[in-house]
Amino acid sequence: MLAAPRAQWGSRIGFILAAAGSAVGLGNIWKFPYVTGENGGGVFILAYVICVLVVGLPVMSSEILIGRATQKSPVSAFRELSQGSGFWPIFGWLGVFAAASLLSYYSVIAGWAMHYAFLSVTGQLAATGVENVQALFQGVLTNGALNLFWHFAFMLLTVGVVVGGVSKGLDRWSRILMPALLAMLLGLVIRAAFLPGFGQGLEFAFGIRPEEFHASSVLVALGQAFFSLSIGMGTMITYGSYLRRDDDIMGSSIEISALDTLVALMASIIIFPIIFSFPGLEPTQGPSLLFASIPTGMMQMPFASLLMGIFFVLLVFAALTSAISLLEVPVAVLMDELGWERKKAATVMGLVIFVYGVPSALGGSVSTPIIANWFDNLDYLVSNILFPLGGIGISMFTGWRMEEAIRHDHFLSGSKYKVFYSIWLTLLRFVVPVGIVCVFLNAIGVI
Repeated sequence: MLAAPRAQWGSRIGFILAAAGSAVGLGNIWKFPYVTGENGGGVFILAYVICVLVVGLPVMSSEILIGRATQKSPVSAFRELSQGSGFWPIFGWLGVFAAASLLSYYSVIAGWAMHYAFLSVTGQLAATGVENVQALFQGVLTNGALNLFWHFAFMLLTVGVVVGGVSKGLDRWSRILMPALLAMLLGLVIRAAFLPGFGQGLEFAFGIRPEEFHASSVLVALGQAFFSLSIGMGTMITYGSYLRRDDDIMGSSIEISALDTLVALMASIIIFPIIFSFPGLEPTQGPSLLFASIPTGMMQMPFASLLMGIFFVLLVFAALTSAISLLEVPVAVLMDELGWERKKAATVMGLVIFVYGVPSALGGSVSTPIIANWFDNLDYLVSNILFPLGGIGISMFTGWRMEEAIRHDHFLSGSKYKVFYSIWLTLLRFVVPVGIVCVFLNAIGVI
């Protein structure tokens, strides 16, 4: 029996929005603004853009190229292009493990966003009162049953999208979620422009302060560029496998990176004017920024419930566009490796990842050290070990192991950037591995 033809994106814009949605996540909102403000503002943004061009784009385009060249998921793609090697498919399995691990605790955070969105639209969050916002968040962290419920609800939502397949699931929902996310961001940017701290917020985020930019800031920019683009775990290989041959890989990668950066910059314009407009709030990062500082500020603004509802629905959308790409990686591998139907693969993996995420959901309510520290330890493993290993493997494979004819043909096919092939290959072979090793060593505290 002939294998069914590979599903494809309905259009190039569908792929761009889906891939940008994969890259856009909670890190764009809770981390990028803070590290920008703390590392020289506009100087850091310039360094970040350079790092995206030099490290992020080559790795992203490599992933997409691997997927499109084989029309297969990461494990099968590495196996085919390495001509049956037993070594290189390890990086495919590494990506599966990284994607599943990340989604297992990412879903818990997304569940918090769903809970806060519910509290916002029902008016309960505004009724909590400014003085009780921090206590509310601590209560959420320590409520295991609540976290399990919303973790399950978010995973159910993610599975529901992935079950729909490429055209009716990933493509269709990306066309809905990403424009809606951008529209909500724009609305909040306009509202932020009328806050008294708007000028101070812009100065903190974008002001040129070279005296605050140090050698360590370069490593921060490099790490942010690498982690922000959803590379190193096979999501772009998987999404690339649904591309048509005449799609421009480098052009698409540039547009995806630009959208990802745009969201991060818009988030900065929203967050810091709020922080600087109300007494007692300080620039910070992480969950406490999203679930304590921002609600505290928004509660003191007119139409607080509406604004908080928009903000937390925006967070849910950002999390969902990333989550569906993370789930799609193991689902595609099960379909390719075991011949499973999509519905079975998505349901089984959804259940597995839900169970995998239970310790993260219960971490704040259980005193057992292995459970209490599960979330942080898993985040450290994924961010500091698995991502860099995946990125190095992809760059070394594409740069050194892949056949020149395949690499050259697929880079140039449909490309407007043919002249950059030799530059791209040089970056992949020599610059990217060194850059990722520096990110890895910085993350584990060696440099």
